[in-house]
Amino acid sequence: MAGRKIILFYSVAVLFIALVSAYVEELDDSFKDSRADDVWLVDFYAPWCGHCKKLEPVWFEVAAEMRNSGSPVRVGKMDATAYSNIASEFGVRGYPTIKLLKGDLAYNYRGPRTKEDIIEFANRVSGPLVRTLPSQQMFEHVQKRHNVLFMYIGGESPLKEKYIEVASELIVYTYFFSTIEEVMPEYITLQELPAVVVLKDGTYFVYDEYEDGDLSTWINKERFQGYLNIDGYTLYELGETGKLVAIAVVDDKKPAEENIRLKSLIQTVSKDYRSQFSRDFQFGHMDGSEYINSLIME
Repeated sequence: MAGRKIILFYSVAVLFIALVSAYVEELDDSFKDSRADDVWLVDFYAPWCGHCKKLEPVWFEVAAEMRNSGSPVRVGKMDATAYSNIASEFGVRGYPTIKLLKGDLAYNYRGPRTKEDIIEFANRVSGPLVRTLPSQQMFEHVQKRHNVLFMYIGGESPLKEKYIEVASELIVYTYFFSTIEEVMPEYITLQELPAVVVLKDGTYFVYDEYEDGDLSTWINKERFQGYLNIDGYTLYELGETGKLVAIAVVDDKKPAEENIRLKSLIQTVSKDYRSQFSRDFQFGHMDGSEYINSLIME
């Protein structure tokens, strides 16, 4: 009886894998010319790559969920060793490489290889560069979902054109929204319009071209909360902001009081001295083992 159950379970598992894998399209050299009318999420892999094999079941789940949710994004995979010329044209340098292809643009995914993170990336990048919030209800709904929220406020202007340009570059990392002044909460006061603000850490900060410099640089630096629980992926991304990173490296083997004291110290500095340090420093804590692993990988 037990043997029958094992066989039945195995058969169901094989059937499930077959069903979800059907949602992933195996791409060949015709893909370059046929892809133009669709948005594609593509895994460029090598058959011998261990990380690629580890990603494969996750990729099947991504494809199945996106198909079932009605997403217009098509999910595929390409053997980058068999079609090296095409992979090279898309800038593939290692395996696996995940890209979202939208028109003439190719966006790299560099986050954790989990179903949830990959789907969130695909939904964000495949949508509008800047999402309009027409009402206070929409604003409140979006604010509850995002720890860091970038917002353009005002009508047409050179600043808005620059904001859209930056969005086309940095949408791989964060969402971009726009609205009118009447939709914003009363506690947000602006000296002039148009304006770009970021809402995070229970408050907001207004972009100032004279103090903050280039808008793209400012957004890249401000796309994190002031204090973070940092992992290997986050540490890598922080390296691209140009900021120095002040980390409390915690260790479960040490007394809990010591870890709490270290984290509290960093949190206090990040909050109370933001005006002095926020432009140049990012604060957070990190598990000691992951910190060491990140250094080794780097």
